[in-house]
Amino acid sequence: MRACMIMSELTQIRQMFPVLSRKVHGKNLVYFDNAATSQRPQSVVDLWTRISSYSNANIHRAVHCLADEATTEYEQTRDVVREFINAGRREEIIFTSGATASINLVAFSFGEAFVGEDDEVIVTEAEHHSNIVPWQMMCLRKGASLKVLPVDDHGHLVVDALEELITDRTRILALTHISNVLGIVNPVKEVISICHSKGVPVLVDGAQGIVHSRVDVQDMDCDFYAFSGHKMYAATGTGVLYGKKKYLDMMPPYMGGGEMVGNVSFAHTSYAPLPMKFEAGTQNFSSIPTLKPAIDTVKLLNDKELEQNLNQIRDYLLGYFVSDPRITLYGVPRGTNDEKIPLFSFKVDSVHHEDLALILDKMGIAVRSGQMCAEPLMDRFGVTGMLRVSLAPYNTMEEAEYFVKCLNRAIDMLV
Repeated sequence: MRACMIMSELTQIRQMFPVLSRKVHGKNLVYFDNAATSQRPQSVVDLWTRISSYSNANIHRAVHCLADEATTEYEQTRDVVREFINAGRREEIIFTSGATASINLVAFSFGEAFVGEDDEVIVTEAEHHSNIVPWQMMCLRKGASLKVLPVDDHGHLVVDALEELITDRTRILALTHISNVLGIVNPVKEVISICHSKGVPVLVDGAQGIVHSRVDVQDMDCDFYAFSGHKMYAATGTGVLYGKKKYLDMMPPYMGGGEMVGNVSFAHTSYAPLPMKFEAGTQNFSSIPTLKPAIDTVKLLNDKELEQNLNQIRDYLLGYFVSDPRITLYGVPRGTNDEKIPLFSFKVDSVHHEDLALILDKMGIAVRSGQMCAEPLMDRFGVTGMLRVSLAPYNTMEEAEYFVKCLNRAIDMLV
């Protein structure tokens, strides 16, 4: 009975996402590339279309009806996001084009305010390029150095090394909430506690965490939290930076332009208060409001029954990957399976990851192959790339079983 109820609920959920009913190469689409971009529900598409078609006007500027409607939609979204992640103040919510832009904003502006020559920044070995390169650029500009917290052979952070890694020159640590390659939920609260005990603020890359964890930035006590909308069912070109007001107030603007100013003269310019100080130029006012129905979707998919169903699929796939001697899985739980989200990056002996991805595509299965924008982590494990399977709550056990069947067939074809 319970299985029938879940299937009925899943069927209704899947009907919210138009793309899930399409075919690829004559096969029913199995979309297992959610860590790259999740699919969008009709509610997101409808809101974007409505604003673009009927309320297309610059926000925060004109007093006419269209501008007022667009501004209202945009600013209401700020309140919805604040509540969703439990930020203390709405001015701590900065809208950007994505997690990459959010991290670049902090790397530049925090660096200008707090980092000097011979200072240090710490990142982890499991970071996406977006949480490495901006810090490298800042360190190069400021004469600072970048230090790396390693991961062990199973993909877990070596947290015990952190105490020794932090010095009196450490100005900030940046880490991912959940690795986009390993799928391991990092002990961010423990890391933050250690860093704060030494006066070091922490930025968390929440691109995966915002989807697979219930994020409470005040409980986590992070100083910055960055995430993208397109990985949590919203439109592309949308992102959020949460920052503690005490830091945002002291940080200079990342970009100059319209709407981020107080007064402008050729002699002097003053800046607008938060959050406008960091939102220069014309914002993506048609897309940012789609965070509202996207958040509604996240909440809907946080249903206990759906979560248990996704955990069963995760456990099924995890059991398959660790039991097949031809496969090496990267990011293996060492405690309970709850340490891992339904994301699996792996290699198959004597088979190139891209060849597997191409064959799976012909079978209707969308997966990711390559370095997943994490080349240092690939180097850590001695591979040139991996195959990645990443699921969302709208995926089914039937799809997982079909994937396993197709992967075995693809391996047999290539070995």
